[in-house]
Amino acid sequence: MSTAYVIVTLFGALLAGFSAGSVFFNAKWVVEPLTEYGVPRTWWTWLGVAKAAGAVGLLVGLAVQPIGIAAAVGLVLYFTGAVITVIRARSYAHIPFPLIYAAPAVAALALIG
Repeated sequence: MSTAYVIVTLFGALLAGFSAGSVFFNAKWVVEPLTEYGVPRTWWTWLGVAKAAGAVGLLVGLAVQPIGIAAAVGLVLYFTGAVITVIRARSYAHIPFPLIYAAPAVAALALIG
């Protein structure tokens, strides 16, 4: 396990955890765009849970690699869905935000080995 993989994975877990917490605590910079995008309020908790599970999975993956792989893939898929949601809402200026959160998960997948 390389140092780069550990650092990228820890950073990815931190970002995913921060993103989950932002949903759980109804941070204005998160919930206002979700409302603008048309994401139903009833989904918000589950979206936060998915991100929190991804963060925990990345951390567990440092010890149990298949769990880390599954978590990283799940986060990549999650944030791909977020990009699609932003595009469908025609909020093109917001596209970089989910990509920033997805990048460490993609990098962790690339560095596994």
